[in-house]
Amino acid sequence: MLHGSPRRVAIVGAKRIPFARSGTAYAQLSNRTMLTDTLRGLVQQYGLEGQLLGEVVGGAVMKHARDWNMVRECVLSSGLHPHTPAYDIQQACGTGLEATILVANKIALGQIDAGIACGSDTTSDAPVGVHRGLQRALMDLNAAKSGGARLKALLRALNPAHLKPELPANAEPRTGLSMGQHAEITAQRYGISRVAQDELALASHQKLAAAYDRGFFDDLVLPYHGLTRDNNLRPDSSAARLAALSPAFARDGSITAANASPLTDGASAVLLASEAWAQAHGLPVLAYITSGEVAAVDYVDEREGLLMAPAYAIPRMLHKQGLTLQDFDFYEIHEAFAAVVLCTLAAWESDAFCRDKLGLAAALGSIDRSRLNVNGSSIAAGHPFAATGGRVVATLAKLLAEKGSGRGLISICAAGGQGVTAILER
Repeated sequence: MLHGSPRRVAIVGAKRIPFARSGTAYAQLSNRTMLTDTLRGLVQQYGLEGQLLGEVVGGAVMKHARDWNMVRECVLSSGLHPHTPAYDIQQACGTGLEATILVANKIALGQIDAGIACGSDTTSDAPVGVHRGLQRALMDLNAAKSGGARLKALLRALNPAHLKPELPANAEPRTGLSMGQHAEITAQRYGISRVAQDELALASHQKLAAAYDRGFFDDLVLPYHGLTRDNNLRPDSSAARLAALSPAFARDGSITAANASPLTDGASAVLLASEAWAQAHGLPVLAYITSGEVAAVDYVDEREGLLMAPAYAIPRMLHKQGLTLQDFDFYEIHEAFAAVVLCTLAAWESDAFCRDKLGLAAALGSIDRSRLNVNGSSIAAGHPFAATGGRVVATLAKLLAEKGSGRGLISICAAGGQGVTAILER
């Protein structure tokens, strides 16, 4: 529902905590703790104490049942006005960017003037479920009205076969294959070499380290629990070290622990607003979000790679905006795996893919690789699923602000054969 004329949506601020490898610095922290502290850091940096915002949208992928209203609970402890509404979403690795698009749409439509998109994830505090038999027995025990019914339910609950916990599965429910196994199949289909993957991974570490060294992240990253940088970052990585690692998902595969993003804990938040709101609050505009597009692919029988949906979303978005793939100053393609980045680029360079899959007359073409993930990406920084979108949006917005003009493209693949993409401009 549009109220008035469509408005430009500005990205005016962002904050995240350093990302940490699972089981390290944040091993004892919950999603709620990390996200609350990240929101509080954003509130303090941009003078939002007591401010009533239109809404806060975010979520987590690895989420406990107790966190059914997580973002609202975090908002109530963030320093924002308690009347600020909030709600949770989840679209796997695309959660943070999808939250950004949702908030941006409401601002553009005049429904709200300002809002926050956020996300948090921890695999150190992953939810552990109970056996279905135990769960049903406990529910029946709680509902029992007589002593006999309670005893019957209790005896069922004590069944040794029901005491084995159910750990989160690192696999797609429809295929039983892990994301890495799917990515390995796709890499083989597109002929992506181990050397090319390792080169991209090494560049990710080098670029991220250089960005930290020049102070790029000083106002974006909040020192937290002893960390001032992402602790997965390896500035001393070398091609030789990467080449020495064994394949992680197939005996003769090309994907290793070094050219894939690790399991990671972290949180991020992005402040979006109308131009009028930003001006009234004395906040400079970093960039504008001007377009968003989502897609999904049928990956179950490997008709298409699990993580290839952005290869479909981007062309649709470009067509709607009257742009070509080359009309960008920066490209932020999420490094779930180096292979996925390279497969996506190879698809766009392929006449056959663009003709048969996208219905185009010719290939989209290649990009200037020097503009790709110029400050590193998920292989070096880590990938706390729902927090990655906020990291990417913040990085790209600041790059455009530094340049003073330009356009940037975001591509994030996600579990379930999905993809979330966006365009930022300055």
